[in-house]
Amino acid sequence: MKRTIRILAAALLIASSASAQCPATASGEYRPTVCLISSHQAAAPSECCAVQEAAALNRLAADAAVVDYLETHRYGFQQVERPQFVFASKNNRFSLALGGSVSLRASYDFDGISDDVNFRPSAIPVPGNYDTRQQLRMDASASRLFVKAIANSRALGRVVIFADADFRGGAENSYTPRLRSAYVSLLGLTLGRDVTTFNDLRSAPEMIDLRGPNSNSFEKYATLARYEVTFARDRLTFGVAAEMPDVEATYNDNFATLRQRMPDFPAYIQLAWGNNRESHIRASGIVRNLYMHNNLTGDNTSLLGWGAQFSGRIKVAQPLVLYMNGVYGEGIAPYIQDLAGAGLDFTPNPQNAKQVQTMPMWGWQASAQINLSRRVKLSGGYSTVRVERRHGAYADEQYRRGDYIFGNIFCSVTPRMKLAAEYIYGMRSTMNGAENHANRVSILAQYNF
Repeated sequence: MKRTIRILAAALLIASSASAQCPATASGEYRPTVCLISSHQAAAPSECCAVQEAAALNRLAADAAVVDYLETHRYGFQQVERPQFVFASKNNRFSLALGGSVSLRASYDFDGISDDVNFRPSAIPVPGNYDTRQQLRMDASASRLFVKAIANSRALGRVVIFADADFRGGAENSYTPRLRSAYVSLLGLTLGRDVTTFNDLRSAPEMIDLRGPNSNSFEKYATLARYEVTFARDRLTFGVAAEMPDVEATYNDNFATLRQRMPDFPAYIQLAWGNNRESHIRASGIVRNLYMHNNLTGDNTSLLGWGAQFSGRIKVAQPLVLYMNGVYGEGIAPYIQDLAGAGLDFTPNPQNAKQVQTMPMWGWQASAQINLSRRVKLSGGYSTVRVERRHGAYADEQYRRGDYIFGNIFCSVTPRMKLAAEYIYGMRSTMNGAENHANRVSILAQYNF
């Protein structure tokens, strides 16, 4: 008889553990494997009431852990998927998740190339030559690894620790690990390294191209201290940050680089609506102080950089979602995708070599996504970036304009595996009117774990 009771108790424990691993009531379709870890001695199998109570507590803890990862998951352009493996304490005071993806991107450029692993109009050679007509690439460096921990503290509430990395830290094909994000988030504060606060991660559809439309700033990461608060029944969100500056300028013999002394200050206000607040519009702004040394006077001086952006994601109907962003400013080259690294925060004044000046720059993007089914979606859009003249142009080959047109199809073969195909057309023109274009066809195979 005792042996029978023990067998039944063991079966109950196994069943309760299995149900705790896939708690459908708490998470809908999201069913990660939840492993509960405890340093306490388990109840004896003969103590049926204790076994049942333990099973119920296990399920509650697993449900709570899944809810933690659902509520803290960040959606948006090139963000990691929700984790599939979660380790949690019995009372869910602490949980740890591991995950990532393995992705293979293959692309072929024809009738002109963009000389970068990502498609950037600014990387289209002007003029082209015999070696810039076609190009084949196969790349797995965008594969990702991430770790996420959540601590539920009585004093601090929910504390989120997150870090992720890919393999794009060095030269192309070197597969050098690169830290993308590493931050702790608590009480509305985010401290560490993350995507810039000036960026709206949900203002463009999913793409194979890792950078995306050239007017956005999805690949701009910064060491930062950010504060965000949501109010008005989760409809309004305000955020402000101090971020480590990254000045990208062009100097002449009269000016020299100088260590920066003031952080960049981005801020935003966002209005959200709809089921789960799936639609939103956002207004963002940024102020910068760009320091340099004047070799003629021996003084240190600075220029003001500033920018404003309007962006959004609007779900028009069940299958149709619209995306947009428009940005304008001076001295904000790192915050516009196509101008990053171009040295256009400020340049010498073409009419007076004893002066430097910020460059007016602007861009916009409009795109749409059509969900053909739960597994298949189509996206397409147009994006452009312009740099305006001020007292002329300091160089004829200086970037003037870049256009970016794309279309793609994504198919979720399983909840963890996706296949995609994409076409991008780009055009670049310079201040003297010269221009060139490029085409890229890409395919993607990605498995998330």
